[in-house]
Amino acid sequence: MMKKAVVTALLAALGMTGTNAFAADTELNIYSARHYQTDEALYANFTKQTGIKINRIEAKEDELLERVRNEGANSPADVFITVDASRLAKADELGIFAPVKSATLEARIPAHLRTDNWFSYSTRARIVVYNPELVKAEQVQTYEQLADPALKGKVCTRSGSHPYNLSLGAALIQHDGAEQTEKWASGVVANFARAPKGGDTDQIKAVAAGECGVAIANSYYLARLMNSDKKDDQAVVAKIKAVWPNQQSWGTHINVSGAGMLKHAPHKEAAVKFLEYLASDEAQAYFANGNNEWPVVAGVKVDNPALEKLGSFKADTLPIGDLAKTVADAQKIYDRAGYR
Repeated sequence: MMKKAVVTALLAALGMTGTNAFAADTELNIYSARHYQTDEALYANFTKQTGIKINRIEAKEDELLERVRNEGANSPADVFITVDASRLAKADELGIFAPVKSATLEARIPAHLRTDNWFSYSTRARIVVYNPELVKAEQVQTYEQLADPALKGKVCTRSGSHPYNLSLGAALIQHDGAEQTEKWASGVVANFARAPKGGDTDQIKAVAAGECGVAIANSYYLARLMNSDKKDDQAVVAKIKAVWPNQQSWGTHINVSGAGMLKHAPHKEAAVKFLEYLASDEAQAYFANGNNEWPVVAGVKVDNPALEKLGSFKADTLPIGDLAKTVADAQKIYDRAGYR
């Protein structure tokens, strides 16, 4: 009892309390715009390994960013998670992230998939799906071919203002130049089978139904259908084929899920531990097996029938931070082309 009294007195003299001095963080507050039920295991496993309790708020990205800005220095949020490089870049432009120096993250995450302020933890490819009864494989081997007049009335996509398509446009600008990308966007619009609508799964189903001959979709939507035990989903998969675009040039465009530590994080130690945990073999395998995404860490064993069936491909290695720099230009080009 005497020793405890002496320690308490010393802590009081230093302006500390016995509940937080020299103590490791015991909780972590996450704002997440990544909405996958399968991620629950990621959070549960982190708590099981570290004893750190996770408090999580899930909402749309814009709502969470507005919340962080309004909370300012009093924000309880430690980590922000979202999908797509354009969204992560938007958050970074608002100045909400704090730089993280971690030998673990630098060693495990490839340089082109991280920045000083945020890190990618999984990738998804922007693939082309087509109906072989309506379109020949050689017609859709590149993104650029989607603007070919031979595909008039056969192209389906979701909205051009969606981050997935904006990121693709941003990549095209950097690889082909703004002028060529504008011509491409106009050509794609001229080839629409119908006005953009729905999500990526809707595009795949429209191709299977013959509503359009070809569409762009993120790979994990197709993998989800491939792994489904529903007869309707299997019927869709049976009617379409997939292409890894641009294998003879700059590679298939990929996008990411990512996260960063917030500038005013009250639990910085726990935040870094969590970011490092997401790069662990266990978490990386879960991104693949639980949500049909690819790990960013090389050599992680994946047990996912759909991903194995889709096989390997040449991915674009454009630095994810550079990709974000031309997203705004992509939106302007899409607007001028009438790609709504």
